[in-house]
Amino acid sequence: MMEEVESDGITDSPKKGPTLSTSTSSFEALDPHDPNLSKLANAMFSKTSEYLYGELTSTLDDYRLLESMNQATITKYADMKHLAVNVTKSVGELNDKYNSLIPLLQQIDQIEDSVVKLEQAAYKLDAYSKRLEAKFKNLEKR
Repeated sequence: MMEEVESDGITDSPKKGPTLSTSTSSFEALDPHDPNLSKLANAMFSKTSEYLYGELTSTLDDYRLLESMNQATITKYADMKHLAVNVTKSVGELNDKYNSLIPLLQQIDQIEDSVVKLEQAAYKLDAYSKRLEAKFKNLEKR
């Protein structure tokens, strides 16, 4: 009979020779074992695989979402840049038009000043003509 000698955690496997023992029972991949245990182990590995696949899939979905959000942001910023360029161009054109209107606006201010002076002169003339009329009526009555 074969005799198992245990020294420093090394055991002799009947099929593979000396192995490092990690438990009290020896398990060989090709040895017959409990079919229920095999079924449960397969189920565990299957569920673990599904879990890991789900985790990786959700991470991939997160990255895809971030990518689409980045693309949307890039598009939005490109639109905003285009809009800002157009606004800048329009403001430049408006400034040019305003600068071309400055002489005309100055003429309008001068005309307004003249009209105000003419209006004041008209009020003075009206007041003067009323005094003359009053004096004329006084002289006429005498």
